Amino acid sequence: ANWGYDVPEEEVRFSHRVIDAADIDVVFGHSSHHPKPIEVYRRKLILYGCGDLLNDYEGIAGHEAYRSSLSLLYFARVEQASGALVGLEMAPLDIRHFRLDRASASDARWLAEMLGRTGKAFGTGADLTPKNKLRLRWQE
Repeated sequence: ANWGYDVPEEEVRFSHRVIDAADIDVVFGHSSHHPKPIEVYRRKLILYGCGDLLNDYEGIAGHEAYRSSLSLLYFARVEQASGALVGLEMAPLDIRHFRLDRASASDARWLAEMLGRTGKAFGTGADLTPKNKLRLRWQE
């Protein structure tokens, strides 16, 4: 199955199983070096890969398409009683010389388009807000 960009089918099955069996509210994937697609499964948030908030990859060639200098901070809101996702905002950042700066409007737009393209198989996308943040969009 084509679950979306860079998400193996076994990760999808595992994420669904932990939500179903363990009553987990958020699955947080890390160490992917770049943001991966987002899914909302049974009203629960799955972040398949949050990338690196800070890394030392600057100047390393070969993976430019992933734009590893771009990073996201994730701010999820969930219902306290049920753990259901209420909303997710993301702050786009740019990593330069071990420092985090706000990403430019064009870089934030690129991240929104990438999350929309890669999240299509999961029914998710991202909208760019007037304050240059990203807001998750999903189908219930």
